[in-house]
This record gives sequence, structure tokens and C-alpha cells, in this order.
Amino acid sequence: MPHLIDTRSLTKDYVMGTNHVLALNGVSIAIDEGEFVAIMGASGSGKSTFMNLLGCLDSPSSGDYLLAGDKVSAMSSDELATIRNKRIGFVFQQFNLLPRTSAEDNVALPLLYSAGLAAPERKQRALKRLQQVGLGERIDHHPAQLSGGQQQRVAIARALVNDPSLILADEPTGALDSRTSIEIMALLQNLNRQGMTIVMVTHEPDIAAFASRIITFRDGKVISDVANAPHDAQAQLEKLNGAAA
Repeated sequence: MPHLIDTRSLTKDYVMGTNHVLALNGVSIAIDEGEFVAIMGASGSGKSTFMNLLGCLDSPSSGDYLLAGDKVSAMSSDELATIRNKRIGFVFQQFNLLPRTSAEDNVALPLLYSAGLAAPERKQRALKRLQQVGLGERIDHHPAQLSGGQQQRVAIARALVNDPSLILADEPTGALDSRTSIEIMALLQNLNRQGMTIVMVTHEPDIAAFASRIITFRDGKVISDVANAPHDAQAQLEKLNGAAA
């Protein structure tokens, strides 16, 4: 059975004027279905470039990227768009929600690109995912009526609405306070326990500690790739609740 993610000697270089920047330099990583992987590294290490390639937002200069055995690195722009819409869910630091749109409609937005999907079914799928992230009572709320943590939950529901095989989370707690960050990590851990594969970029070691594998980049290369005994976010939340009682 193929790995869910398999990158083979990926390189990515950029030419800016007379400068040549090698953002990725021969990165080979295999990630199996059901893993929760944290990607770490300083600014300029290559971690964001790597995530852009995994998300089919960019193409490598050389090397191969296979997603569930399909050679994504050789696909056309239209094929890559289909992969992004159908097989990958994205979670961003700044939530990227439409401000004048309800939580339900924000979650349903990716479904507008699914041909033949009627409005009632889009609504049903969006409601299901909002209930899954604990916001079934907030479907009519606009982003300004939600806390930062609730907005990120809406964003996670949106990432899940097309039943992807992979969630890519780029600094998902970067705009949140410490307690809310743990709440979001508890949600991601729960999704992972249900079988969802998650790859998360973070610069925070205490957030990476919730993943079961930590890969560190430096100067466009992988310098470490280690298994991790993940901290239990739900247990931390319960401890915080007990201390506050």
C-alpha cells in the first residue's frame, strides 16, 4: 500500500533578479495515512515552501510528489485544482473566513465547486461539520460574532466539508491565546484519532508536542525526523478547568 504522502528528492528554487534561492534541497519524506506530523523550522528553513508543494499550491523545480500513489508533481493546473478541492483541506493562521457570510455558508463554500451538489445537500454537509467541531448552535453567526477559537473551528469545519484525505494546517494556533490553542489542538487530535491525516506547520515547540511525529527543516533540508509521544491536549484542558474551578 503506498504512503499517503511520498516526496522524492523535492527541490524548489526561485530566481529573483540576480539572486538564486534554493528553498528546498532534495527533500524526501514519507507520511502514512493516519499520522499527525508537525513541521518545524526557523523562518526561511523551507517548511512553508514544503507545505505549499504538499497543498498543490506550487510545483517543484525537480523531484516527485505522490499523493496516495498519484504523481501530483506531473499534473496539470486543472488537475491540481481538483486535488486541492477534493482531497486536501486547508487550515490557516488567520482563518480566511468571509466576513459578511454565516458560519454555515463559509463552511459550505468549497462545495460550490462540486458539480451536481444541490443547495440542501451543501447545507446538510456544512451543518454536519459544524456540529463535529462543536458549533452546531452557531451556524447563523458571522465571523465578527465569534471568538478567535470559534472562527478557527469554522475554518476546520470548512477544511473537512469535502471529506479530504489530508488536512494541512499552517500555524493553526498562531493567532490564538494559549488556552484556545490547546482547545484547537484537542480538536485536531480528536480528528486524528478518527483517522484523519494531519500535517501542521508550527514554530512553537509546545504546539508541535501534540503531534506524534516532528520533522525539522533547516536551509531547505530535513535535519531531523523523530517520533514523538504526543501530549494529550484534552487532559491539559481538563487540568486547566480543574485549576480554575
